Amino acid sequence: MATPFKNLAVGDLATIVGFDPTGKAYRKRLLAMGLTPGTQFSVTRFAPMGDPVEIKLRGFSLTLRKDEASILMIEKQA
Repeated sequence: MATPFKNLAVGDLATIVGFDPTGKAYRKRLLAMGLTPGTQFSVTRFAPMGDPVEIKLRGFSLTLRKDEASILMIEKQA
């Protein structure tokens, strides 16, 4: 079941299952950065005010703004 990115905490592991249809402005950019459906990632840390967030995927760390990350539909791993 797809859930929004905001439900994740530091250390959580998740898989990208798609994109929120309202976020077309960021979709191409996220795809270009390697955030494709089926990609697993872990949340490394949040900035003190919650924006941006750092995730680790495919062997590198990536920092995203809250509004960019919010269009990711994810599935949290156990």
